[in-house]
Amino acid sequence: MFRAQGGLVLAALIGSVADFEIAEEALQDACVRALEKWSDAGIPERPAAWLTTVARRRAVDLLRRRRTSPLTLGPVPEQAAPPAPEPDEVVEPQPDDHLPDDRLRLLFTCCHPAIAQPAQVALALRTLCSLSTAEIARAFLESEATTAQRLVRAKRKILGAKIPYAVPPRDQFPERLSAVLEVIYLVFNEGYGATTGDSPVRHDLAAEAIRLGRLVVDLLPDEPEARGLLALMLLHDSRRETRLCRSGEIVPLEEQDRSRWDHAAIAEGLTWLDRALTAGRAGPYQIQAAIAALHARASRPEETDWPQIAALYAGLLRHMPSPVVELNAAVALAMAGGPHALEEGLDWITRIEARAELGSYYLLPAARADLLRRAGRQDEARVHYRRALELATNAAERAYLLRRLREVDGPTSVSPPLRS
Repeated sequence: MFRAQGGLVLAALIGSVADFEIAEEALQDACVRALEKWSDAGIPERPAAWLTTVARRRAVDLLRRRRTSPLTLGPVPEQAAPPAPEPDEVVEPQPDDHLPDDRLRLLFTCCHPAIAQPAQVALALRTLCSLSTAEIARAFLESEATTAQRLVRAKRKILGAKIPYAVPPRDQFPERLSAVLEVIYLVFNEGYGATTGDSPVRHDLAAEAIRLGRLVVDLLPDEPEARGLLALMLLHDSRRETRLCRSGEIVPLEEQDRSRWDHAAIAEGLTWLDRALTAGRAGPYQIQAAIAALHARASRPEETDWPQIAALYAGLLRHMPSPVVELNAAVALAMAGGPHALEEGLDWITRIEARAELGSYYLLPAARADLLRRAGRQDEARVHYRRALELATNAAERAYLLRRLREVDGPTSVSPPLRS
C-alpha cells in the first residue's frame, strides 16, 4: 500500500507542514503504527486516508517539539498548528485549487530553479513516488551515497532558501518543464523496468507517470515535448501485457505476441505524437516516441524499419549525448543491416565499454552478448551473458539472461539477425 500510495500521502503532508523531513518522519511513524494496528484490527477501508490522518497528528507533534526546542530551525507553519483529527476520523488528501493534483504541485515545487537539476529530480522521485535511494541511484547511474547526498542538499536548500510549497505563476512553468518531464519519464522507466524484485514491471508507477504526463499536457497544451513524452509512455505501455511470460521471465520485443498489444493505447500515442510534431520543434521525447512508433507500426518483427530507427537514434544523440542513448544507437545500427552492420555495432559497443561509464549497467554486456549471439559467435556471447547476469538485480531479468545463456551453450544456439 505504501509503494502505491506513499507519494500521495507524503505530498499531502508536505503541503500541510511545509517541511520535507518532518513529513517523511511523520509518515514513517504512521507506517510503523499501521503495521502494529492493522495486524490486529485489519486493513481500514481507506488505508491512504488513515495513514494521512495519523501522520498529520505525528507531524503536528514533531513541529510543536521543534517550537519549544532551543535547537529549532525556524517557525512552525501556521497551517500545521491545528490538531489533526483522531485516527478513526480519516480525511482524504485534498487537491490544490490551481493545479488539478497535489502531487503535481509537489513536483513543480521540487523542480524549483534554485535547486540543481539533478537534485530536483532526485528529490521529486524520492518524495513523489517513494522510490528508494537505490532506485534513484540506478536512474542516475551513480552510487547510493552520491544520491543520498543529493537528497540531503536539496532538502536543506528548500529549508534554507524558504522555497514555498506553492504553484509557480504560469509564466514560470517553462523554466521548470525540463526537470518536471525528466522526473515523469524516470518514474515511468522505474515502472517499466523495476530496479529490484521478482518482477521487472511496476504498473502503479507506470500508470502514475502517464497520469502526471496527461496533467502536464493539460497545463501546457502548446508544449510539444510534453505531448511527445505522453506519446512515448503510451506507446511503451501498450506492450506491458506481453513483456512477461507465464513463468515471469522477460519476453524480448521480437518474441512478443503483437496481437495482444493495447492497440487503443498505440492509437492514442500516435495521435499525441502527430500533434507534437506539427509544432516543428522536435525534441528528445518526440524522437524517442517516433522510435517507439516504428516498433508499434510493425505487424511482424521483420517489418521493423531498423534503418529509420538507427537514423532517429543518431538524431537523439545530438539532443542527448549520453552513454545509454549511445548504446541504443549502436544496437540499432547493428540491427539495420547484415553482417557488416553487426560488426560495426559491436565495434561501437567496444568503444563505449572502454570509457567505463556504464560499468554497472547490465544492459551493456547483455547488448553485446545478444549481437554476438546473432553473429554466431557463441563462445564470446556466453562470456558477456555471464557478466550481465552478475550485474542484473531483477529476478525476471536474471531469468531471461539464464535462458539466453542456456541457448548459447546448446547445439542449436545460432539465431539469425532480425533483418536479412
